[in-house]
Amino acid sequence: MKGRKLLMIPGPIEFEPDVLHAMSIPTTSHVAPDFIAVFANSLELMRTVWKSPKGQPFIVSGTGTLAMDMAAANLIETDDDVLVISSGYFGKRFKDILERYGANTTLLEAPLGEVVSPEAIEKELKTRAYKALTFTHVDTSTGLLVDPKPIAHLAKKYNVLSILDGVCSVAGEEINQDEWELDVVLTASQKAIGVPPGLALLMASQSAIQVWENRKTPVSNYYADWTNWLPIMTAYEARRPSYFGTPAVNLIVALETSLKIIVQEGMDTRIKRHQNLAKAFRAGIAALNLEILPKTNAIAANTLSAVYYPKGIDGGALSAKMVANNVIIAGGLLPEIKADYFRIGHMGSVSANDLIAVLSTLERALIALEHSVVPGKSLQAFQNELLKMN
Repeated sequence: MKGRKLLMIPGPIEFEPDVLHAMSIPTTSHVAPDFIAVFANSLELMRTVWKSPKGQPFIVSGTGTLAMDMAAANLIETDDDVLVISSGYFGKRFKDILERYGANTTLLEAPLGEVVSPEAIEKELKTRAYKALTFTHVDTSTGLLVDPKPIAHLAKKYNVLSILDGVCSVAGEEINQDEWELDVVLTASQKAIGVPPGLALLMASQSAIQVWENRKTPVSNYYADWTNWLPIMTAYEARRPSYFGTPAVNLIVALETSLKIIVQEGMDTRIKRHQNLAKAFRAGIAALNLEILPKTNAIAANTLSAVYYPKGIDGGALSAKMVANNVIIAGGLLPEIKADYFRIGHMGSVSANDLIAVLSTLERALIALEHSVVPGKSLQAFQNELLKMN
């Protein structure tokens, strides 16, 4: 569209027109019957997206960091031992959050571009009686993908709560919360869920709720305390008005709209779409002689790609060339290599046409900056990979 730039960062993403329309309707009362029905339906649809029919959903005004904060505040008490499995910036953020609530944390991290192995995790779990472990499904800073299933299995084996940061994965990567027995899976609205920023979304297992109910000390964060929020979720799902803090009415209307779109597509179909597009996009990136941050494609996320700049190419200049051609990408986030790489989001309602536009723009930008590129090569690689899947 003339004058409009394609937003291809790892969140906020491009939103469906129906979702944006839902944001623009006149704001109703947060206790109006029609809004209560929307809120209730959103809670129920979350269970479908998370594949957690037994879970307790929470919808709270805030960000993904608030969702992380809620998990820590409600489940962790002073001197609890918590294992933090990190694959980038946000794993370390979880460590910082946990320590605010008095946790004794142990950080497990692999070399850059790799993920911590289940063997290393089990070895550490044998050393002490951990109360919980946290891990990031897709770390937005590195584009690394962690397999939650074996980690959840280890958590159950050692009677440890499992808390999955799914901010950059829910509705874009495979998650089966109840089947895998994950205790908490959290996310934010602006990623693959496909709603503008402003909602913290969390699903807690009944085991997690029981741990919270059996706390020895009060939750030390007033706003995040499930004591305040669980009655609200229960009341709204029962189609009854209730109040603790005013919900983000228009965002929740948009959330219901987006969750309906996601469920209509079907979770398995949606996950496969993300996998196929990501695989094809990585083929296009490789055809440009560019390297991704993950050491192998098997641990590369399907919701975003972290790509090293070619030697001699200035990151700011590359980004500026792309913006001038109406495509917005993100710079690096991991502090130690921030200037060495860039990130491109491909989640939510992303299409093959969007990624063709990105690759085409990236080719032109690289050529303009005198990087050796065969025009059209990345597009051919992308198309060829997609054709293999049909």
